[in-house]
Amino acid sequence: MDETVAEYIRRTVLKIPRDEIKMMLQKWGFLSEAQLQTLNFHQLKDNISQEVVQLCEENSADIKQAAALDIIYNHIYQNKRMWSVYQMKKSGEELEYFDITDFKKKFKRRLQSALKNVTITFKEYEDNAIWIRVAWGTPYKKPNQYKPSYVVYHSQTPYVFISASVLKSNMPLLCQALIVASNYHEIREMELRSHSLNSLKDIVFKRYSQNFQTYTTKPLEGGIVEPENADIRIVQENRSEKERIHRLNREVFGSGPQPKLEFAQYRLETMFKSNPKMDVLDKKEPFRCLVKFSSPHLLESLKSLAPAGMADAPLSPLLTCIPHKARNYFKIREKKGLFPETFVSP
Repeated sequence: MDETVAEYIRRTVLKIPRDEIKMMLQKWGFLSEAQLQTLNFHQLKDNISQEVVQLCEENSADIKQAAALDIIYNHIYQNKRMWSVYQMKKSGEELEYFDITDFKKKFKRRLQSALKNVTITFKEYEDNAIWIRVAWGTPYKKPNQYKPSYVVYHSQTPYVFISASVLKSNMPLLCQALIVASNYHEIREMELRSHSLNSLKDIVFKRYSQNFQTYTTKPLEGGIVEPENADIRIVQENRSEKERIHRLNREVFGSGPQPKLEFAQYRLETMFKSNPKMDVLDKKEPFRCLVKFSSPHLLESLKSLAPAGMADAPLSPLLTCIPHKARNYFKIREKKGLFPETFVSP
């Protein structure tokens, strides 16, 4: 077994929490149950990793097996990576039968024809998700296994979730391989990012509760503590205002937890308004700007603005539209020609 493969397997095992090492090795399936029985999982992790490497040497492990273990680790600890959403588009509305074997063959052929030194590994999961791991090299260097790109593609959908490597120059190659393999025409970034892959899926697949049209007004939990000798009219006004904010917030955000979104941005285009007598602008051109939002939990942060008294209720549509824009994002930006980076199939 190559020394670089042995070291990569050792480091991957060291990343795994001690009480989960056996479980991940079983999911990996490269070592037999008899070999796993010989491992002492109660010793130092460094000793465990060395013993795993020795067993892998007996089985003549190569980089593909090592990459498969890394995929299992990243699938379980997917929140350790930053994910971006991309949307693909067909030239027509026709639906095609998806062949996973054909997809893998086209993807590998496209990447390997453009870059010789590249390691590509696939793993399928039960939710129709195909996980792709790509380790990038150069024409003169072997692939760097410690900085791979990860792609999660759900067949029969136009959405792709990518956690890119440091080498941004490889993104056009990756996008071209995706649209060729999946028989789409072009791919564009939706500019929604988060460490929570499942939350991004919830947003684009509409799998979370938001904007209920029917609801039952409920009093605020815990009630309102009335100060001694307080004016009953002021107390009632405060109570009514809090209940109004609570109701409007539920109309916009729903009653359930929000998907964990950490980054969103869109381009704003509006007309500049000024006094005609001031003659500030010679030409009536629209005012354009790029609006960016970032937070450890963006949607929950927006949801808390009105109850905290930091914004009026209901919130501006500029703030509440972020989740709704996800599915319509592609068409809206396409009409306005606001795609600086578009990858089109040749």
